Amino acid sequence: MAAPRLHTTVLGAGSWGTALAALASHHSDTLLWARDAAQARAIDSRHVNTRYLPGIDLPDALRCTDSFEAAVDHACQDPSLPGLVILGVPVAGMAETCSRLARALEQRAGIRPPVIWTCKGFDQASGQLPHEIAGAALDGLALPGVLSGPSFAKEVAQGLPVALTVASEHEATRQAATTALHGRTARIYGSTDVIGVEVGGALKNVIAIACGISDGLALGANARAALITRGLAEIQRMGVALGGMPDTFSGLTGLGDLVLTATGDLSRNRQVGLAIGAGQSLEAVLAGGMTAEGVRCARAALALGRKHDVELPITEAVCSVLFDGLAPRQAVSELLSREAKPE
Repeated sequence: MAAPRLHTTVLGAGSWGTALAALASHHSDTLLWARDAAQARAIDSRHVNTRYLPGIDLPDALRCTDSFEAAVDHACQDPSLPGLVILGVPVAGMAETCSRLARALEQRAGIRPPVIWTCKGFDQASGQLPHEIAGAALDGLALPGVLSGPSFAKEVAQGLPVALTVASEHEATRQAATTALHGRTARIYGSTDVIGVEVGGALKNVIAIACGISDGLALGANARAALITRGLAEIQRMGVALGGMPDTFSGLTGLGDLVLTATGDLSRNRQVGLAIGAGQSLEAVLAGGMTAEGVRCARAALALGRKHDVELPITEAVCSVLFDGLAPRQAVSELLSREAKPE
């Protein structure tokens, strides 16, 4: 007798949630939840997300609903084999989505599904990482974890190769994510270092803005390489101070994600930096509709670094340019004039 098929629910039909739902639908019975009813109908009937992934055909097996209850029911229908829940929402939407999920799970006593999130950053107001936000809402109701790594949603949705890491202290969560996503075009690695994976995903966005500014100023490949290398050291210092494992930062969710985000043309954080380096103000960039998680979390990251006495010179320079009116060239000059020290 064939083993029962895993049921996967993805909450959030943005570009990344939709891309992961498309990937999971090749390996598991997958239902995507969209907040907007018209969007849900379009994805379910025409298998395309015109708002976030225009021109990309989604698998016929992927289904979509605007019913949150139906989406949770899908993952919780078999008490003997709880399905996987993927939170495809940004950090700003984590608290609301987790609270809503918690209320739904409270009505399904005894079922603790694996729940993984994909967002990267710090909460602007509290400075919390996603696992802290999820833990406050889902305590005892789910088996939490995080999925991260060098990945652009568009390429995943197109079926191009990708390697990702799922981090959780729960083996059941790591296994569920691997079952739902591994194979065909994706390779999934397991880790227990939730903090390290999250810090790598959060701070690489800030370093990518710095690299974009450098490239916008036409400072060359040498400068970009220096920012990536010293940025990685900055990320590792912060991650270890918060409890992450040093080796995590040389892997997919550290160096890998940083290189992709700092150099890839699909990176919104890099694009923000490029625009600012070319002379645009942050207000003009944001008014043009461009948003990037690095802008949202840079101040929170800097405040957290100061709280833990961690030196974050690149993050500090990015904050000075974004929020304090420091000219990009002056920020570069100040970074270069810092006291010489051993690497």
